[in-house]
Amino acid sequence: MIIDPLKQFAIKNLFEFNLLGFNLHFTNSALAMIIVISLTAFFLSPILFSKNGPITKTQAFIEIIYDTITQMIEGTVGTEARKFVPLIFSLFIFILSCNLFGMIPYSFTVTSHISITFAMAAAIFIFITILGFIRHGAHFLSLFLPKGVPIFMAPLLIVIELFAYLARPISLSIRLAANMIAGHIVLKVLAAFTVMAGFLGIFPFALLTILTGFEIFIAVLQAYIFSILTCVYLGDALNLH
Repeated sequence: MIIDPLKQFAIKNLFEFNLLGFNLHFTNSALAMIIVISLTAFFLSPILFSKNGPITKTQAFIEIIYDTITQMIEGTVGTEARKFVPLIFSLFIFILSCNLFGMIPYSFTVTSHISITFAMAAAIFIFITILGFIRHGAHFLSLFLPKGVPIFMAPLLIVIELFAYLARPISLSIRLAANMIAGHIVLKVLAAFTVMAGFLGIFPFALLTILTGFEIFIAVLQAYIFSILTCVYLGDALNLH
């Protein structure tokens, strides 16, 4: 029996259609994102369309997440944090939902593909950069030259800071995708070994259960890391740290 742990990450074309002269492909990745967004909207609907009345457990849970995101933004962005809460909250919920959806057997892990994670990271990077220039104008470029730096070191530090700044979306996207890929490969291999082990599979099954719980923790953690780093970068652009 040949096990291919990478097969689960393959993007498959489900059907094609023509739109305004363009031949477009609808893939399992697009289907997964539609399902994730639909399920997330359904899950959030109790608080989005709630009327006056007793707070349900679902509403309380969502509000805890919202308050946690708000505190996270206030701690990194500062006084203007409130206006960015919807953005970071939506980002966190989307990534978390994609990560958790990928834990369902025979589903598709959207965040395991660098093309998708980089698209998100690049969009955020461009938004933050534009916001920085709108706020500070040309003074935004002072972000690449720390105060008190000797003039002879300025050219080197500007290059280093610029490179580090441009690497932000790359590191954000690779970190998320790599963690999702690594965890799912381990689970896939261990699950296959459990099936092949027969009655001895009880031992790898116990380990598989533990690792599944750990992978769920990683799914939450990676959504949090992506969101908090976005807050840090946003704070840098607004406050020129």
